[in-house]
Amino acid sequence: MNQENNFEIKKVVSRFAPSPTGFLHIGGARTALFNYLFTKQKNGKTILRIEDTDTKRNKSEYTEGIYDIFNWLDLKFDETKLQSDNFNIHKKYLEKLIANNNAYISKEEVLEEGQRGEVIRFKNPNKIISFKDLIRGEVKVDTADLGDFIIAKSLHEPIFHLSNVVDDIIMGVNTVIRAEEHIANTPRQILIWEAINERERPLYAHIPLILNENREKLSKRKHGEKASVEYYKNNGYLKDAFINYIAFVGWNPGGEREIYSIEELIEKFNIEKMQKGGAVFNVEKLNWYNKEYIKLQNKEDQLEMIQKFLPNYDKEFLSRVQNLLIERISFYGELKTLDELGDIKYLQNNFDYNIDLTKLAWKKSDINEAREVLKSILNYFNEQEKIDEIISKIKFLSEEKGNGNVLWPLRFTLSGREKSPDPVTLINIFGIEESKRRIEKVLSLI
Repeated sequence: MNQENNFEIKKVVSRFAPSPTGFLHIGGARTALFNYLFTKQKNGKTILRIEDTDTKRNKSEYTEGIYDIFNWLDLKFDETKLQSDNFNIHKKYLEKLIANNNAYISKEEVLEEGQRGEVIRFKNPNKIISFKDLIRGEVKVDTADLGDFIIAKSLHEPIFHLSNVVDDIIMGVNTVIRAEEHIANTPRQILIWEAINERERPLYAHIPLILNENREKLSKRKHGEKASVEYYKNNGYLKDAFINYIAFVGWNPGGEREIYSIEELIEKFNIEKMQKGGAVFNVEKLNWYNKEYIKLQNKEDQLEMIQKFLPNYDKEFLSRVQNLLIERISFYGELKTLDELGDIKYLQNNFDYNIDLTKLAWKKSDINEAREVLKSILNYFNEQEKIDEIISKIKFLSEEKGNGNVLWPLRFTLSGREKSPDPVTLINIFGIEESKRRIEKVLSLI
């Protein structure tokens, strides 16, 4: 059945078909998302098919990792399949191709192990293949250059080209949305599809590659764990932010707006408006998205995530410093770094920090001026019962003596650190008694 593809399909059936030979790549997640958006918009069916026929490289942990990622992203496929469940069906199609003189057994092939044996080759009709790509337009390929290509190592060991086509046929797939690196596979698979001749071949769309910021292909081999979705999940990125951002890597609906829910992405998605060239994955832009989504969270959800990444602190303390922590991060994994740098422990009441007195007054005032300022502020704490009144007096003192002469020594006294929140923020976190304790400690040393 060689009739031309038509964009309008009665019911779209698509699939995302990863191999469990490693953790899911960012590009794979984007391909899955585009399948999902395209299919849901058209009220079709989308299938997650684990292509686990490479028994030497497959690992169950990678299969579970793929399931785990899609659970996190909350992308719900209509069906989930294992390609290995279809081995017997693949064998029947191989036998059919051989019987119809579309494939043959070759006994002269050198196998990977260095031994001679049998493989099954597809008998190439050496014809021009033409197909419509929703992103790239009309594509024509002279298949004569491909020769007679291998489709199985034996009747019991189909390889990618054969098993991929057979599964698409038996699962009713009529829309294949995948990465552009597969565009070289498409002519071979169309030849197999036409030789089987059971139904019309699918519509194709080949998505441009994801590049790093140096415009190199983003790969796990070269760029490590940051090329995998697992990294972002484990580092406390929010799934809605991740989905929103990767949807815009190579496509956008137009206009200035950047924040879209999954429902809005489904409504707006247009695969024909994807860029044809490689699209850059920019971590800084992802961080911006994630920061915006953190701001949209309610306080309870924020605190739950903070607790997850700072399990050694009690909830009451984290609740007191929650706003400060949220201001300082773009993703929750950054909390671990802040903790390692000591930027969280000092915020606890009764924390016995060390202070370098030589830095107490380096902004403007000398050590004697700093001492007098701290004495005045301590008096405010002793005389007033409300934090607002104490802060009001501190602000008046800073206007009188200069911010550098008042706010710097107070901030350094309260935190013991050159970089810390402003003293008003610290006083509100610590409260009156803890703030007094810290000021008294420093005054006892100078």
